[in-house]
Amino acid sequence: MEAVHQTKGLLSLPANRRTRVLNPPQGLRHRLNTKTNRAFGGFSLSVNGFPRYIGSVSKNHGFSKNGRKLHICRAEAAGAAAADGQPLLGEVEKPKFLGIEVVTLKKIIPLGLMFFCILFNYTILRDTKDVLVVTAKGSSAEIIPFLKTWVNLPMAIGFMLLYTKLANVLSKQALFYTVIVPFIAFFGAFGFVLYPLSNVFHPTALADKLVAALGPRFVGPVAILRIWSFCLFYVMAELWGSVVISVLFWGLANQITTVDEAKRFYPLFGLGANVALVFSGRTVKYFSNMRKNLGPGVDGWAISVKAMMGIVVLMGLAICFLYWWVNTFVPHPTRSSKKKAKPKMGTMESLKFLVSSRYVRDLATLVVAYGISINIVEVTWKSKLKAQFPSPNEYSSFMGDFSTATGIATFTMMLLSQWIFDKYGWGVAATITPTVLLLTGVGFFSLILFGGPMAPIIGQLGMTPLLAAVYVGALQNIFSKSAKYSLFDPCKEMAYIPLDEETKVKGKAAIDVVCNPLGKSGGALIQQFMILTFGSLANSTPYLGGVLLVIVFAWLAAARSLDSQFTALRREEELEKEMENRAAVKIPVLSEKETNASVGSGNGTLATESALNQTTGDASSSSSGITKPRNI
Repeated sequence: MEAVHQTKGLLSLPANRRTRVLNPPQGLRHRLNTKTNRAFGGFSLSVNGFPRYIGSVSKNHGFSKNGRKLHICRAEAAGAAAADGQPLLGEVEKPKFLGIEVVTLKKIIPLGLMFFCILFNYTILRDTKDVLVVTAKGSSAEIIPFLKTWVNLPMAIGFMLLYTKLANVLSKQALFYTVIVPFIAFFGAFGFVLYPLSNVFHPTALADKLVAALGPRFVGPVAILRIWSFCLFYVMAELWGSVVISVLFWGLANQITTVDEAKRFYPLFGLGANVALVFSGRTVKYFSNMRKNLGPGVDGWAISVKAMMGIVVLMGLAICFLYWWVNTFVPHPTRSSKKKAKPKMGTMESLKFLVSSRYVRDLATLVVAYGISINIVEVTWKSKLKAQFPSPNEYSSFMGDFSTATGIATFTMMLLSQWIFDKYGWGVAATITPTVLLLTGVGFFSLILFGGPMAPIIGQLGMTPLLAAVYVGALQNIFSKSAKYSLFDPCKEMAYIPLDEETKVKGKAAIDVVCNPLGKSGGALIQQFMILTFGSLANSTPYLGGVLLVIVFAWLAAARSLDSQFTALRREEELEKEMENRAAVKIPVLSEKETNASVGSGNGTLATESALNQTTGDASSSSSGITKPRNI
């Protein structure tokens, strides 16, 4: 009589355990005297935490010479096949192309093209927004701190509140189009209507009266009113980066991809983003140089803006088409309906949590220090950039080269980042970004503050101190951003890994609520205070350089402190894993008497496993390491 277990999803105990004990020839003897037929690719399952070979899968469906049929549990076979990475019994292998499933390619290729279009647009918009607000008549780089604090931040908050309400009443597809279409329409209208008619829309006379009444210290705030359409373009360009990239694209990517696909292909999106940066930088450079081929009296910058906004609109329509195609032809993976509840922390709760944990405090210092440092450097550099390139076309052409160089540097650093992590570890990788900022910052501010005495030396290189400061500042921004994307961001995310679950979730929530906005607006607030106190950004430069040194040194100290804590937590985690592995390999050895006793009682591990139907024969024990009797 053959004993066959019936399973329903999970392994179950036999319906009549006594019957099995009364038929030992079909159970125990076969177990102890059967070799694992390795020629047929035997698979193993674990019983009570210890591996045991219980059978194999073969094409001829049998082990014995007489070809007797082999009966195994389907749940056991499925589990073993899945563990070995083999297709399940009866499962049809999905079609592949270049080793990748066709279904996966239908997701990744459109997502990659969509990401390229979004980043291509963002680079054009980012470069154009700076040219508009910095080189406009009656404005300068001093407008940027006020613009970020008093216009950009409120509009970002208002947009997210509106987005939250729309998400409750619209479908995902309708929400996507509702958000992205106004962006495309605005950029098209700006290039062909608002910018050509800006002299009509802008209240230049009123702005002149306000500056005369308030004094030159308020040139920056008044410029927001003077060039309001340019400021609106600045805000919409900033929102494109935070909304279309972070919310719309990554929301779609996380919706249609599995975790395995994300681990495999998301890093490629980062490399593709820098390729888009290179191409868009060349595009900005090309259209910015159109002025050279135009006749006198022609507004070359207006033509460049029309051409670049036309490209932005076309890329936006391509994004909409790719989104439609993905939602129409790509199957979405099934998700579990159970979601982990995330703690919602207010601003005060976040501050209390930040203060209570040294580890989270150091991590918060890294985030805030980067935001303040890069803001101080960028605004000061852009003020010198306008002095060197006052024409919008020249300014935009330089920004095109800057974007291309940033893309190449970031692409290279991403390729080197894995080697840096493997060879030098987390601590060195975390200190590279502040070190780059410190070294290039010293050179940049030295050229600004001591440009006069250094003029003869710099003149031998064929440059003025101002041009040298512009180039050094550009190198500072290029290397700082490439180090940020390739090293700083991975270091920040890795720092959460060894934390316990509560600290990990609450710490990330606290940093997202407090530190990111504080880092972005902190530098702007410092610059506003300096400008209103000392009269201009140029007069504030020595003090901004001192603030930058203090911030970077605090950043380095926090990185060293966090490295020691991170290393200690990692050692503890590795020690715990090693102890668990040692405990798992302890295999109990049963004597012959104990084995017989367990069989007789029907309570042993051997009595509770499913029997394999094979011919009886004398054989040595299998690879379980237990010495088994030859005759029972």
